[in-house]
Amino acid sequence: MLMKTINYQNGVGLIEVLVAMLILAIGVLGFIALQYRAVEATSESGYRVQAINIARDLAERVRINRGVVDTYMSEIGTPDKQTVSAKNCFTTNCSTTELADFDVAQVTVRARSVGMSMNVMECQGNSDGRNCVYVAWGDTSATNGTGQGDCTNNTAYNPASTCLIMELY
Repeated sequence: MLMKTINYQNGVGLIEVLVAMLILAIGVLGFIALQYRAVEATSESGYRVQAINIARDLAERVRINRGVVDTYMSEIGTPDKQTVSAKNCFTTNCSTTELADFDVAQVTVRARSVGMSMNVMECQGNSDGRNCVYVAWGDTSATNGTGQGDCTNNTAYNPASTCLIMELY
């Protein structure tokens, strides 16, 4: 007696392999998306660390030279004055006003070198006259306004913004 071969099973193994590859491909795509999100989060945390260091640097400089807070506010509030200093206080003795001018130039040049902008303005929602340092990066400007590109919208933090706000005291 001869055994008959079963022909209706031809190609079933190939289909099983193709289905397994499809499931594997979907899993790999999920892993790629996860890795992409992890890279984005790492980049964002790096920007936040840099912004905290820049804001803290300015806050410490203002605390040391407390008598001329108005000069700091004037210098950093005027974009044309931010990155230039009349004197180099590393090599020359400076008055407190000249030191404030030099400090603002040092900090804003550092911020711009990493793609950030800075501003100091009255803290939104406070009536005690406290000032806040705004450090922004990406498509966000270090301002308070009503647009999508502002750090704050009146007393609310703009959730679509990429900025850090630190209170000066």
